[in-house]
Amino acid sequence: MKRNNIILPVVLLGLLASSCSLYDKYESHNTIPADIIGIETAADAPAPVTWREFFTDPLLQQLIDSALTRNTDLQAARIAVEQSEVSLKMAKKAILPSFFFSPSGSIANFNSNTSKTYDVPLQMNWNPGPIGNYTNKKRAAQAVRLQTQASQDAVRANLISTVSQQYYLLQLLDRQLDILTQTDSLWNASLEAQKVLWQNGKIFSTAVNQQEASCLSVKTQMVDTRRNIRAVENEICRLLAMTPQPIKRNHWGNYPVRPVSKERISASLLANRPDVRLADHAMEEAFYNMQAARAAFYPALSLSGSIGWTNSAGGLEVNPGKILSSIIGSIAQPLFARGQLKGNLEIARLNCENLRYRYVQTIIDAGNQVNEALADCQAAAEKYGYYHRQVEVMRHAYSGTHELMDNGKATYLEVITAQESLLSAQLNEAMNMYDASCGVIELYIALGGATR
Repeated sequence: MKRNNIILPVVLLGLLASSCSLYDKYESHNTIPADIIGIETAADAPAPVTWREFFTDPLLQQLIDSALTRNTDLQAARIAVEQSEVSLKMAKKAILPSFFFSPSGSIANFNSNTSKTYDVPLQMNWNPGPIGNYTNKKRAAQAVRLQTQASQDAVRANLISTVSQQYYLLQLLDRQLDILTQTDSLWNASLEAQKVLWQNGKIFSTAVNQQEASCLSVKTQMVDTRRNIRAVENEICRLLAMTPQPIKRNHWGNYPVRPVSKERISASLLANRPDVRLADHAMEEAFYNMQAARAAFYPALSLSGSIGWTNSAGGLEVNPGKILSSIIGSIAQPLFARGQLKGNLEIARLNCENLRYRYVQTIIDAGNQVNEALADCQAAAEKYGYYHRQVEVMRHAYSGTHELMDNGKATYLEVITAQESLLSAQLNEAMNMYDASCGVIELYIALGGATR
């Protein structure tokens, strides 16, 4: 008898000792290698960059603020976060017992004898499950909540970048329309001058026809540009969840977009990226799910009971009713589950391994994106001087060629070629400025979207 009294405590102590590993906490992998960007950056960890430091145009900032308040996709992401918070609260309370109030009664009549019975019990059920199961499920729910927050930050960052890109595209189209309008006025004057020369017999009618065709081509481009402006305004209104209407914007160049200084860039900023945080919390959830799968091998405890009034004493009635209470406890140790427990544990382990590889690739992609964005910004800055000089050269070439034609020393084809080259150079210069803005937007996203 004494030997049996010793065995049970020893077994229980063994189970408790072996289950301690089920309560291990996940160690975050959210550490970024210093050389992940591939270029020399700030050695220390700078403060996170806010989106207002990237986009300084006051009218653009107003649009972004409005989008953050009104955009339906962002509101849906916010609701998803709130739902995950509710799920987390439910997971935290899962360890508590449940209580039910379930009164019942019956009336039976036999041979003119009426029997009335009633039960007014308060029932309790408590099923904490296997050892460690509750703790790991609660921590997994917390990891899910953090994932939804990271997803919300990703939606927010993408919304800010999209509104900014559309705003700068709107400014680009305004600039292109100004160039086309000026070109249209200039070429119309040239057309009138060529008509006079043709009437005086100094040039052929083909020159006039060619010039008129060029003027008509510019007019069609102006129509397309106005249509594109309307389309971009409609897209911005859609992002702001408002009816189509004109969008206020500053003129191109009033608030030039400049990338963040290199001193503000550090590999540590990549930890703010929503996709990096999402990948890390996905590994955290998988870790606790694996712990829960391991916990399924341990005993599961369940407890139920009831207390209340009743007048039913088997086949007899007792009036007045008496208090009836009962409690039932059980413990179940899995012995053979057709390989399901081992299979679930192996699947959970493989999922953890798969998510680790995905996390590594996410970090690599993040560093590459920062490098590419910086390269785009640098290339656009270098090309700006070349495009600006090209416009000046082509403007002088056009004026000189036109004077030569007036003096009979150049053909109309040379004039048309010069004026079309000038138009192309002006449009390319504007497009390069837009590319520079897109590079800054890419850098904003690459550094985490300033979500913290």
